[in-house]
Amino acid sequence: MTVEHTVSRAGQAAKSSARLADLFGPVELGPLRVRNRFAMAPMTREFSPDGTVTDEVASYYARRAAAGVGLLITEGVYVSEDSGPSTRVPRLFGEAQLAAWARLVDAVHAEGGLIAPQLWHLGAERGDHPAFNAGLPTLSPSGLSSSGKSRGRAATADELARIRDDFARAAAAAREAGFDAVELHGAHGYLLDQFLWEGTNKRDDEYGGSLEARTRFPAEVAAAVREAVGPDVPVIFRFSQWKSGDYTARIANTPAELEAILGRLADAGVSVFHASTRRHWEPAFPEVEGPDGRLGLAGWAKKVTGLPSIAVGSVGLNEAFQVAFQAGGRAGVSGLEPVLEQLGRGEFDLVALGRVLLSDPAWIEKIREGRHEEIRPFRAEDRETLS
Repeated sequence: MTVEHTVSRAGQAAKSSARLADLFGPVELGPLRVRNRFAMAPMTREFSPDGTVTDEVASYYARRAAAGVGLLITEGVYVSEDSGPSTRVPRLFGEAQLAAWARLVDAVHAEGGLIAPQLWHLGAERGDHPAFNAGLPTLSPSGLSSSGKSRGRAATADELARIRDDFARAAAAAREAGFDAVELHGAHGYLLDQFLWEGTNKRDDEYGGSLEARTRFPAEVAAAVREAVGPDVPVIFRFSQWKSGDYTARIANTPAELEAILGRLADAGVSVFHASTRRHWEPAFPEVEGPDGRLGLAGWAKKVTGLPSIAVGSVGLNEAFQVAFQAGGRAGVSGLEPVLEQLGRGEFDLVALGRVLLSDPAWIEKIREGRHEEIRPFRAEDRETLS
């Protein structure tokens, strides 16, 4: 090995060490100071009977705050009586439900963590036979699921105004309960994403057609939420290209289209973009020439808006989520080199962890202390517990 090669490797190791230390340093999300760059990604668990988070659910989040997660983003939370199909998904309305959330928030704060609820309306993905409020219609832009099947019906303009107000009321309730930020679920083929994607938005009114028109309703929701929480609470918008029924789907075919979508949402009051990908290290627009062709979706979100971004997608794992979530599925531990490379390029402000925190609440502590051999690999059955 030559002297030059030895020096080069030493330099690379020093850079990696500095970037790893940066992951554990504080970061600002507007007025919110997060103790490190790690977030917990939202993961639906359905452990909340009658939509009320239990003491066990509160302990589940508090354990991860105690183990070093800077910002916890909750599982998706229903904002209205027609948001989704399950009676066991938590809700952000109802006296008992809100009191339980306040206790959970206090438990997370007691462990030094910050927490945001993910405000969720499934739209067409609610299905035609929901267990929760079966008598209410399933509403969406055009009555189409992400797989192209007819489901429910198109919402009227008045119904859309009501849903917008439901999001705003839920956001106000979240602030009252003590949450530090709020996240809008605009990804994965759910309601807000159904408006953004031309595959599910076939409307011929002011909410459909052009890219600008398809962004109108999500922007209206974002503006209503911003007004509800005030200027000092971060409003996060989670978005994706892929849908639950179509991994090849794209809401933006070019960086310019992405800028048009995210720019309008930013103007409406979104202050952080959470770019959901299946593999965080994959370039979002590999056809772009030059260094920008390496950027992941979070990197592009930050580049085109100038706002903080959150990267997510199989962080620390060697299998994309849909493989490992299958019955008997497994995902082994992988290194953080891709994360550190993206951090070095300034692509993200926070990195969100999903399955690694289901399998091992102490994952962050073990990474910080170099105890990599102790990290527990993810198993699909980890989803069935609140350990």
